[in-house]
Amino acid sequence: MHDDNPEREAAEPTQPAEDEAAAQASRVAASLDLLVDDHEEEVSENGRTVKRRGVYLLPNLFTTGALFCGFYAVVAALRGDFEAAPIAIFFALVFDGLDGRIARLTNTASKFGGEYDSLADMVSFGVAPALVVFSWALGDLGKLGWSAAFIYVACAALRLARFNTQVDSADKNFFTGLASPAAACIMASTVWVCHDLGWVGDALPVEVAVLVALLTAVTGVLMVANFPYYSFKMVDLHGRVPFVVILFVVLGFSLVTVDPPRVFLLVFLAYAASGPVMLVRKRRAGRGA
Repeated sequence: MHDDNPEREAAEPTQPAEDEAAAQASRVAASLDLLVDDHEEEVSENGRTVKRRGVYLLPNLFTTGALFCGFYAVVAALRGDFEAAPIAIFFALVFDGLDGRIARLTNTASKFGGEYDSLADMVSFGVAPALVVFSWALGDLGKLGWSAAFIYVACAALRLARFNTQVDSADKNFFTGLASPAAACIMASTVWVCHDLGWVGDALPVEVAVLVALLTAVTGVLMVANFPYYSFKMVDLHGRVPFVVILFVVLGFSLVTVDPPRVFLLVFLAYAASGPVMLVRKRRAGRGA
């Protein structure tokens, strides 16, 4: 018997094609599994330990953005672009500040994300600033230059390793040692300021290069020193604040727009100095008591 319904005749041949496409997709997925194993992680749910496959996309996108900015800073420095390189490090700072907060707000924190963030920090705030400063000023100083750069990189690695091992037991209000993002911003803003002054290449005074080498080494040592630094993690961004706080925020933004590199350099140098000052004040208070 002849079927006069043209829609049924048009639909019937598509079913084998859909089955073939699904089978092809399954074969491709199986091939990819042979190349890259899917991540599996143990998590605690309702007091039980269960295994979950895959990773969270949203926070790791921001971590990848921070990693890319650090890599781009190195590429820009190798090309001699000492304005784009420090700006890329500041963008890495923004992405690094967002990934953790987004993970906590969306309840997507994971061990994988923490390890990935730490490795990205090593690139963006450890290797990248050292290579940017080395390409700009330290390369012509010989052993002094690369030794200062290596001290910074090694101290950044030690700082991150210590932070990872103490993250569950340390005081959330304070960091022990200068945080690597703040250290990176000191180096980035230094390069940015000197670039604006025209101190690049042969125009860079040797005395300035030597001072930068000392600053690089000292900044590295501050990352592993036992100085307390306020972490700003306990600042309540959801609660109400006095009106004058908003006024200070507006004034801060206005001040930054006047001369961003110099303002950033002064702010982060002041933050770096706050650790030793805080330790001295605590010891004096302890002796007085």
